[in-house]
Amino acid sequence: MNIVDSHCHVLARDTGAYPRAPLGGKQSVWANERPVSADELLERMNSVGIAQAVLVQATTAYGYDNSYVIDSAMRHPDRFIAVGTFDPLRDDAGRHLEVVADAGLSGVRLFTTGSTVSEQGMWFADAATDDFWAAASRTRIPVCLQLKLGDDTAPVLADLLNRFPDAVVLLDHCGYPDVRASLSGAAEGLAAFSRYPGLHLKLTHRTLEGLDEVGSSATEFLDPLVAAFGSERIAWGSNCPAAEQPLAELYALAERVLGALTRDARDDIMGNTARRLYSALSNG
Repeated sequence: MNIVDSHCHVLARDTGAYPRAPLGGKQSVWANERPVSADELLERMNSVGIAQAVLVQATTAYGYDNSYVIDSAMRHPDRFIAVGTFDPLRDDAGRHLEVVADAGLSGVRLFTTGSTVSEQGMWFADAATDDFWAAASRTRIPVCLQLKLGDDTAPVLADLLNRFPDAVVLLDHCGYPDVRASLSGAAEGLAAFSRYPGLHLKLTHRTLEGLDEVGSSATEFLDPLVAAFGSERIAWGSNCPAAEQPLAELYALAERVLGALTRDARDDIMGNTARRLYSALSNG
């Protein structure tokens, strides 16, 4: 098994040991209706044939308390690594980033928008976060950025990447491109960011579902994207269980949509890219 799921969430069944503390006090619907524990995720991964997974902190369940993803990764170091939600605005952000990395996190996530955050936050690029980004650049710790890319956020992201060209950034869900509106337009908007070598794309069901609907025309989005970034800067993630579909269906969706790409490109997207980004996966 060589497949790596670069974006999934786990929630503990024991809410006493791991109490819920969602960011902003509002819990996402999926965290209530279809939680999946680390052990349950392992069972689903085994049934599908997924070798390893990146446990991305469920911010809308646990906020900044990354205990469960860290503990889960420590229990199964050959199968999981942990990415925790981080506050880059805290006074000691730079030093704290190095501390949490030593404590078991392979990467961090900045949650600026999502199901429980109605307004896109711009704080991720505020000058007050410079200490964090300087430390992330120095340590090369991957930073997952939950961001809706648009006319308002694109120039802000570009400015940030210009200021910190050594930062390793993974754009969650590819920044939510509207492939249903225009395949070529969505590709063009993302490809403009390929000039920043530290920026990587996380390709999930939020983009793949729209591509699946158009069948073979999906190459109008995929081909220019791969040409611009290279498959070595694109990683697949299921978004299980935030996505409504079972993990097996999410994996089949990716295999179906990416089937038109070369084998080397598919191997990168479905595993190699994640292993390049997170060295701990290579040890699994």
